[in-house]
Amino acid sequence: MRHAALRLVFAGTPAFALPALAACRKVPGVELVGVYTQPDRPAGRGRGLTSSPVKQAALAAGVPVLQPESLRSAETQAQLAALAPDLLVVVAYGLILPRAVLALPRHGCWNVHASLLPRWRGAAPIQRAIAAGDSETGVCLMQMEAGLDTGPVLLRAATPIAADETGGSLHDRLAVLGASLLAEGLQRLRAGTLPTAQAQPEQGVCYAHKLEKSEAQLDLDLDARALERRVRAFDPWPVATLVLAGEPLRIWAADALDEAHTQAPGALLRADAQGIVIACGQGALRIRQLQRAGGRRITAADYLNARPQLRAPHG
Repeated sequence: MRHAALRLVFAGTPAFALPALAACRKVPGVELVGVYTQPDRPAGRGRGLTSSPVKQAALAAGVPVLQPESLRSAETQAQLAALAPDLLVVVAYGLILPRAVLALPRHGCWNVHASLLPRWRGAAPIQRAIAAGDSETGVCLMQMEAGLDTGPVLLRAATPIAADETGGSLHDRLAVLGASLLAEGLQRLRAGTLPTAQAQPEQGVCYAHKLEKSEAQLDLDLDARALERRVRAFDPWPVATLVLAGEPLRIWAADALDEAHTQAPGALLRADAQGIVIACGQGALRIRQLQRAGGRRITAADYLNARPQLRAPHG
């Protein structure tokens, strides 16, 4: 006896959600009947209205797209109910799901979250994990409830955080890992072998607060290791910044050096082909790649060719 197709609605907005959206279309016995994404927003230098990556992919696949400003109105909830979803999958959607929406699908709502819950609930788990020096992270497939990332976990997958991991590289890896976990969950739901959702432990809860552009400015009073992690975490956004010899720079790549010095944090210790070394509260930060205002990303050596005076002995 053949089971009826699982009617699935997907809700997501940025590029992180694209592999998961593709997975929903590939799992046998799953029918993607609608996609929710945030309304078009002004973007780019012209500030023209731009569709989200999820909207563009859904339209290209011929899937109906809905873009409400909120899911709180009775009219919007009636639109969703008319799709008769068995399951709603949420991946970086960016809008709150009211209780009425959570209760609407027969199997409720699932969320793909880019951390090993309960660590790093919230908006920026990828960058916070790198900045905190975590040795591993992962993704969780969670049954959603009213709280912020508090729901019980159906499936999880862990991955180490590499020593040179950036926010961008980890974002891309976790997007693919999350899609794989979602595909497994959908297959197991269809087969009737989905594990019972496990409540998150109360110990180990921490929050990944939304990234703010103001965080980009490096506080050189900090330990060099913490600063090096921030440089990696903030690549590709908001990108770490500091002022070097009076010039504001964006910092794309740097190494922490365990070296003693007697200089004040922010002092230039030396500059050569290997990089520009700046004193920190503890240790030193060697800048390897940077960007001048209005310029492109360049190596420290190229930068020093334009500012040769920085090569003079310091200390």
